Amino acid sequence: MTTQRYTKEHEWVRVDGDEASVGISEYAQEQLGDIVYIDLPDRGATFEKGAEAAVVESVKAASEIYAPISGEVTDANATLADDPAKVNGDAEGEGWLFKLTVSEPGQLDDLMDAAAYKDYIAGLD
Repeated sequence: MTTQRYTKEHEWVRVDGDEASVGISEYAQEQLGDIVYIDLPDRGATFEKGAEAAVVESVKAASEIYAPISGEVTDANATLADDPAKVNGDAEGEGWLFKLTVSEPGQLDDLMDAAAYKDYIAGLD
């Protein structure tokens, strides 16, 4: 079963078994505008929940991307090096940033589901 959750910093995490894909939400990419560069973590790097894991730069600003859960990086989306704008086109799909092993599944309980995130961003506008 696949589970998707969101952070208040606008990262999403999609967990399938013990692997989690991480990216930024559609809302975040809309706020950033055209993405021009992404600094992704290296395979084997480990992050605690809330640690800075990547940086996304747009024509407007640079934004730190935080690990929504703790884990070890198993993959980074290498296609984004040549085409960072892929995040603008499909932020919650092909524009994923990196994948982690899930080291503490209970951390997902602290994150918002899609309905709660929708309510959260509605309150921001």
